[in-house]
Amino acid sequence: MTSQKTLVLGTGNRKKGREMAELFAPLGFEIKTLADFSETLEVVEDGGSFAENAYKKACEQALFLHLPVLAEDSGIVVDALNGAPGIFSARFSGKNATDESNNALLLEKLAGVPWERRTAHYVCEMVLSDAEGRILAVTSGSCGGRIRFEPDGANGFGYDPLFEVVEYHQTFGQLAPIVKQAISHRSRAARKMRHILKTLPMFPNF
Repeated sequence: MTSQKTLVLGTGNRKKGREMAELFAPLGFEIKTLADFSETLEVVEDGGSFAENAYKKACEQALFLHLPVLAEDSGIVVDALNGAPGIFSARFSGKNATDESNNALLLEKLAGVPWERRTAHYVCEMVLSDAEGRILAVTSGSCGGRIRFEPDGANGFGYDPLFEVVEYHQTFGQLAPIVKQAISHRSRAARKMRHILKTLPMFPNF
């Protein structure tokens, strides 16, 4: 396939990459993640918002790889913590943070906060850059819920075992992947992006 039909997902996180690949697979692209390349750029995520970080990841990686890159920045926003962890979601518990340590710190900071005040929402900002680092499209998505008192469910990643979608009475970690794919912040941003991708001349024949 030609590089015109190759779409690089700007993440080295294999779980996130798998989830995103499933969202864009119906378009017929040759989908790769940063994990498929022997050398990629170490992008410093020092933006002040999800959107700024997504811009950096898409444009800088596209210029380095000479391929179109679709990047996203996402995280969880907890109202009782004044929006934290927000853009620091992945490294909430420090430089060597893991999903488990991040979840433990979130529960620690929410200790004593009652159920009705544990509202939160996931946010996703998605940016598509062409191979020259020019922004072609920007989309966003969100999904509201609440933070459980303890984790439940083995699906997903990140804060998914703690994030309950109130209408389903289940966490993202409990929900079947196909259900999460229909309602998540990432899938909502991806659906908008898929619609735009179909109209772009740089990706012909779709």
